[in-house]
Amino acid sequence: MNALQCLQSQSTDIFTEYVRDWKEKGGKVLGYACVATPVEVIEAAGILPYRIKAFGHPDTELGDAYLARFNCRFCRACLQLGLDGTYDFLDGIIETNGCDHLRGMFENWQHVKGYEFFHYLKVPHFVREDSLDYFEEELSLMRQAISKYFGVDITDEALLKAIKTYDEIQGKLKKLYALREQARPAVTGAEVMQIICTGSSLRGEDFGALLTGILEEKANASVPPYRARLMLLGSATDEIDLVREMEAQGALIATDALCFGSRSFWARAGGKGDPVRLLAERYLSHLFCPRMFTEYQERWDYILETARRANVDGAVIVYNKFCDLHGVEAVSQRMDLEKNGIPVLVLEKDYGSQADTGRIKTRVQAFLERIGG
Repeated sequence: MNALQCLQSQSTDIFTEYVRDWKEKGGKVLGYACVATPVEVIEAAGILPYRIKAFGHPDTELGDAYLARFNCRFCRACLQLGLDGTYDFLDGIIETNGCDHLRGMFENWQHVKGYEFFHYLKVPHFVREDSLDYFEEELSLMRQAISKYFGVDITDEALLKAIKTYDEIQGKLKKLYALREQARPAVTGAEVMQIICTGSSLRGEDFGALLTGILEEKANASVPPYRARLMLLGSATDEIDLVREMEAQGALIATDALCFGSRSFWARAGGKGDPVRLLAERYLSHLFCPRMFTEYQERWDYILETARRANVDGAVIVYNKFCDLHGVEAVSQRMDLEKNGIPVLVLEKDYGSQADTGRIKTRVQAFLERIGG
């Protein structure tokens, strides 16, 4: 079996053989959802950090009973899987204030399941010296909470080792992105999303080894013929099948600015000093999310640099219905991309809805025709 055959892609893959084996050996698993969560702290405790996903799971019946249907369906789908027992392998959850919908998901999940370990990591909405100090203190509290509950000593040496491991992962992910963005791409957008989703369910060393194997397999690979190179950006989506459907219409998703993509790792390497302060600076200073109220220019610079590096013919801004943050941000992004000569398709979608697939395919086809693909 090659490396790409080991990847997750469906909600039925959530309790993977890897996680099952980890649990059978006595390992602990902590769930988190937001890229603002420094997984290095969890890793340094000897615990498996598991990013909560739904993979476009269509059923939200239980989730809807606790989280109103005018909330993001991604959050309701994750809540559904938490309530129906799919995520019962978790030994605890770390909540973040990524958005109000995400907080509602976490708090209703905790209300029903009542995990003994439930930690709220408060992430500032600004990048300033005082907010960095605040976030450093929050990370220290998270470190203490994990250490106390699980009975482990999270030393500075363990943190620095975890930081080094994830630095190596980020370097390998950038090499993977170079393979997808090059003139003759070696990997598709769907494959990259699948790799990143899978990696967020693995210990760092194992993800690094998986990436090494994938880079070797893909070094001389090529993708099927395509009509246009597109960039995908917008709200949280782990819908690999959605990306696959877009590429089936003749698009190549040559790069992205997604939190299940490059936003989860791109600018976090470098720096030195106290490991907790270093993590605070890395995560808060490079959180390319519209929740960061005053950082639009930094987000825009990152998006434009990404689009130009991949030489895209157009961009697709995709966001989940009722996602206020990305719905508002999409207006500025569209105007700024088009001012820079990059055609844009804005897609508001209903997460996980198969009924939405036909409409999305038609709009992608029309967009490809519009840009001459």
